[in-house]
Amino acid sequence: MIVTRTEIEAREREVLAPYAMKSGDSRGREYPEEEPHHRTAFQRDRDRVLHTTAFRRLEYKTQVFVNHEGDYYRTRLTHTLEVAQIGRTIARVLGANEDLVEAICLAHDLGHPPFGHSGEMVLSRLMEAHGGFDHNRQTLRIVTFLERRYPDFPGLNLTYEVREGIVKHETEYDISSAEGYEPEKRANLEAQIANVADELAYTAHDLDDGLYAGLITPRQLDGLALWELGKREIGFRSEDFNEMIRHRLIRRLIGILVRDVCNATHERLVKASPQSVEELQLLPYNVIGHGDEMQAMVRELKDFLYENMYRHYRVIRMAQKAERFITDLFNAYMEEPKQLPNSTRKRWEEGNETLARIVCDYIAGMTDRYALQEYQKLFDPFTRP
Repeated sequence: MIVTRTEIEAREREVLAPYAMKSGDSRGREYPEEEPHHRTAFQRDRDRVLHTTAFRRLEYKTQVFVNHEGDYYRTRLTHTLEVAQIGRTIARVLGANEDLVEAICLAHDLGHPPFGHSGEMVLSRLMEAHGGFDHNRQTLRIVTFLERRYPDFPGLNLTYEVREGIVKHETEYDISSAEGYEPEKRANLEAQIANVADELAYTAHDLDDGLYAGLITPRQLDGLALWELGKREIGFRSEDFNEMIRHRLIRRLIGILVRDVCNATHERLVKASPQSVEELQLLPYNVIGHGDEMQAMVRELKDFLYENMYRHYRVIRMAQKAERFITDLFNAYMEEPKQLPNSTRKRWEEGNETLARIVCDYIAGMTDRYALQEYQKLFDPFTRP
């Protein structure tokens, strides 16, 4: 049996919720293309993201721990895959379009510079007088301009809905600017799912990495409501904590959080009763999210992680190093653009873009490892350029 795109689109109309985005209803691409016979538009977008240079580079970009600190810790790539897995699970339960959720999830971190949020804050400061820097907008820039893989258009020519999901990506640490994508409307259901999946993933997995690294201990977590709930569900005491318990606990916490998101969201959807994608986007609130009780538990855990992990001296030291690395690289390239590699320097010589934006694109595209190597080549007299 061969299933065609037309048949998949017909199945979506039968199975998905009325407020879910159907691939056959997509607003399409900026540059018209004939769609594949066996893939929907959103499946094609997912595949295009997977094959980008920017996606592969996520393997060596920091989540919290710099790559060379160990093979266990999350990178931007492993985080992205975990977000996509959680996003698909939530989408399936709620009758949303799994393929659209996955495409947005896989693309959502492409614009992150090296060294995690520290790197983004530094680039944002350096670019204040040059149009600014925001990783959501940088992701959009990557998929609409910087990736060059097709002879007929720049970027990946993704559908409107995936691009909208990118610019409307919002978490506690990400404030989006949806200019050009109907900012008066909320994100569609699938983009909202991607946003919540991102927050859920990094909260649970940063807890896992922090415990593994010894930055935080089970004893410190005692008394936190979500931690205590996890302890009760799998039945352990903090003094008996070991690696197997850690694995079990993180899995259980993710399950608890996903279950709560699905149940709380279902209640909001029943109450609001949107009958179309647009009706859902015009609601005065996001429908995807935790219930009040669980949200308070998550808030308590996030506050704990901020104070005890993200502000740990080892993490702060790396953040300070990152600021020095990126600032010195940026200033060096701005002072002498001829130090840039040929392909990047050519963009400057063509005169269509400012030097600051070109340098910003170059640095934002670096992996942690490549940024450190470039730093050595520029500033270490004993390293060959």
